Amino acid sequence: MSVTVEKRVDGPGATEYADEAWELKERIRRREGVLKQRKRFFMDAYRRATTHLLYLDTDLVGFATVRRDGYILFLAVAPERRGEGFGRRLVAEVAEEHRTVTCHARATNDPALSFYESIGFEIKRRIESYYEDDGDAYYLRLGPDERLRDRLSELIRR
Repeated sequence: MSVTVEKRVDGPGATEYADEAWELKERIRRREGVLKQRKRFFMDAYRRATTHLLYLDTDLVGFATVRRDGYILFLAVAPERRGEGFGRRLVAEVAEEHRTVTCHARATNDPALSFYESIGFEIKRRIESYYEDDGDAYYLRLGPDERLRDRLSELIRR
């Protein structure tokens, strides 16, 4: 049985895949208590940014929504598909288009922090009460290290 990974993109102003992205985000929120954004906030941010989506056959397995400045607003990978390289591939897509990539991660979200650090993000600072529920966040940055960018770019070509 052949499995096809397909990349799709919703550019600024496009929302063709927004509902599917929202549903994946909500599934993760219910299961893990992260990605707690309200629908209006999510849809507004999605509409203003570029979203890279990965589909395994017809199923959305992950997406990254990124602003023009390289800031990742949302990064989500279906829990049952983690560890298969989809998150790395999504970050690589973003890194292909931006010299610097940044994001925030909930300070208590150890799996996310481990993931980001494993691909070269550095914690730049902790921000208290960053989230609406007063949760703290770390601000992370993936710099212009060319070797790292090349390594991530390899993931796109696979």
